[in-house]
Amino acid sequence: MRVLFVGDVVGRPGRRAVAELLPRVRADHRIDLAIVNGENAAGGAGLTGDIARELRDAGADVVTNGNHVWDQRQFKDEIGLLDFAIRPLNLPPSNPGRGWVIVKGALVVNAIGRVFMAAADDPYRALDGLLDQLGASAPKVRLLDWHAEATSEKLAMGWHLDGRFSAVVGTHTHVPTADARVLPGGTALVADAGMVGPRDSILGMRTDIILERFRTGMPVRFQVAEGAVTFNSVVVEVDEATGKASSVVRVDLLLDE
Repeated sequence: MRVLFVGDVVGRPGRRAVAELLPRVRADHRIDLAIVNGENAAGGAGLTGDIARELRDAGADVVTNGNHVWDQRQFKDEIGLLDFAIRPLNLPPSNPGRGWVIVKGALVVNAIGRVFMAAADDPYRALDGLLDQLGASAPKVRLLDWHAEATSEKLAMGWHLDGRFSAVVGTHTHVPTADARVLPGGTALVADAGMVGPRDSILGMRTDIILERFRTGMPVRFQVAEGAVTFNSVVVEVDEATGKASSVVRVDLLLDE
């Protein structure tokens, strides 16, 4: 099985790039399952049901989320109607939606980190608990969108799940990392997939606004940048019989204006 993880989609420019490039990437790399992080797809913060469907129609089999999952308030009432959209597993149990889904014979999970992030339940315990819950019924192919800030925490989860998950792919920082590799137990690991957002920006946002915040310390309203869009992703090759990854490679493209 060839699995594509697409980094955080940022606003309208990111959605445009997904619509134009995702079908091409799926075809060129013979992708069986595409996972797209959509937590910044609505104006740079959050997700809506309509935008989630837009990403699905462009070729996403699963849309994952992160710390901005509830920034668009209507999404709490919409996520339960979207069988392809998941939110972090280790949010409080009272949160709507669910943290995992089985698609095309693969278990896809979303979890969120705790270092330099808002409070959340223990992600290690949550993932161990999910595997215990599923038991022998868990598919061999298991994929985690690991939405976390600290590189050390991201790598730690990869080692924690080595041999038990096929891939642990980091999201959240919007900066692609060059550390993609397969761990000894057969788990593909990369600290961050990157983003699908404006290249000439600061994490997808207008540079002048972010600079103003850093230089003055005053609150500012973020705005999604414009211009050429970078498309960051990774492709993982997984043996469906064993659930072990054999390779993980970056696929980075640029969509000009």
